[in-house]
Amino acid sequence: MTAPAHGIPEAAASADTLSERAAVLVEHDILTGQLEPGARLGIVDLARRYDIGATPLREGLSRLVSRGLIVGIGQRGFRVAEVSREDLLDITRMRTVVELEALRLAIANGDDAWEAGILAALHQMQRYVERHGDQFREGAEDFDRLHKAFHTSLLTACGSKRLLTAHSDLYDQAYRYRRVMMRGFEDGAEFVAAHRNLADRILARELDVSQTMLKAHLASTLKFVYPAQARE
Repeated sequence: MTAPAHGIPEAAASADTLSERAAVLVEHDILTGQLEPGARLGIVDLARRYDIGATPLREGLSRLVSRGLIVGIGQRGFRVAEVSREDLLDITRMRTVVELEALRLAIANGDDAWEAGILAALHQMQRYVERHGDQFREGAEDFDRLHKAFHTSLLTACGSKRLLTAHSDLYDQAYRYRRVMMRGFEDGAEFVAAHRNLADRILARELDVSQTMLKAHLASTLKFVYPAQARE
């Protein structure tokens, strides 16, 4: 999600309903750390914060429960989902299952347009890093949008909307952890090279190598954020 000058995420500004707008605003504040892990989400406080009524706000929060970003606490309301090694391990396991299968299908079915999409997404991400230098490591929303677009481009030819939806939700759930990992990159060239190597193997239709590289790539966040507990 890209934030316009007035501070409201672009997706929220264009949302069709108030409940969609509420979901986007709360999601934005969770992913950027403005609503911290474990924080209680009081309906009255949030309604005042976002200038949205209680009913559409509850509906928006329910959407985020299904996406794993917040949890319901019975009749007491909602809380931001906690972060933990066990949670990130579970996210990583699910991403691995979903994305390896989606990648297998994409490599089997992908056409020239799919290949062009990968190259375009890689180029846009590389140009961002070149223009902004080390700022790309700080979890900037514009950069993460390009980062997600690259990973999605690898899978778009899989032909399964459900696999792509699962990929998108799990990617977002890992965002809070990935912001920590991004600080481990010494420079942008290292980051871009890792993604270019992955793209090259996928474009060469080297299934086994591509899946092995993608699996290691997904596991890298867990290993960096929780290095002392990297082994399962």
